[in-house]
Amino acid sequence: MDVRGVHLRRFESCSGRLTMIRRSFLVATTFAMLAVGALEAREWKKIRIGVEGAYPPFSEVGPDGKLKGFDIDIAYALCAKIGAECELVLQDWDGMIPALLAKKFDAIVASMSITEERKKRVDFTDKYYQTPARFVRKKGSGIEITKEGLKGKKVGVQRATIHDNYLTDNYGDVVEIVRYGTQDEANLDMLAGRLDLLLADSIALLEGLLKTEQGKDFEFVGPELRDPRWFGEGAGIAVRKEDQDLKKLLNEAIKAIRADGTYDAIAKKYFDFDIYGG
Repeated sequence: MDVRGVHLRRFESCSGRLTMIRRSFLVATTFAMLAVGALEAREWKKIRIGVEGAYPPFSEVGPDGKLKGFDIDIAYALCAKIGAECELVLQDWDGMIPALLAKKFDAIVASMSITEERKKRVDFTDKYYQTPARFVRKKGSGIEITKEGLKGKKVGVQRATIHDNYLTDNYGDVVEIVRYGTQDEANLDMLAGRLDLLLADSIALLEGLLKTEQGKDFEFVGPELRDPRWFGEGAGIAVRKEDQDLKKLLNEAIKAIRADGTYDAIAKKYFDFDIYGG
């Protein structure tokens, strides 16, 4: 065989391989486009929402066994605006994100602050409210929020929260941190005299403790805590990173209930100030 024949066969062989590669690429591209189209076309007719049920006035189980609170009403309002059925799923706080990733539910509406650390695992909508954290002490205790003032004190905090992180990072070397599964448990130990201080969201402490008859002997101490390094960008709704369509729907719904008065009507049921924040 002459050189031209060898080159011709090699050319035909290469051409055949290139044709097969092109066909494979076209098939893969077609399937990818179909998958994207299916994702974009997904209809959220039912949204399962993870809630805590132990964080008044945002989320709690009433005497009748039904869930109530600001978070609960917001969840129902958002589903209604989207036109989806809303199924609430009770979940302990420290298992919220693992349960979302395990697809036990589709979104978290549980006063979860938008932080950089959490954004490594899940995505968030825009905020739906923003309030500062505060310390609470017993009136007359004289405790001040300084390293010297907190030395040796027992401070209660809900486990795996932004408040837990702040306390650990800033005062963990001088205080005894007592961690609880729920804020209610921490409040009860404070009332029983087992703690010197509490650290939590200011509104949860105000409504769940200070405004109650049992909490009349307690008060806020120290400044409002807002540093985004620990306290994030406000409370948002967590979704799985792959569910960008749901995130978009929820963001649109948040804007809609803010615009049509639904949000304000819900907020006024629980608060006499602007909880949305600046």
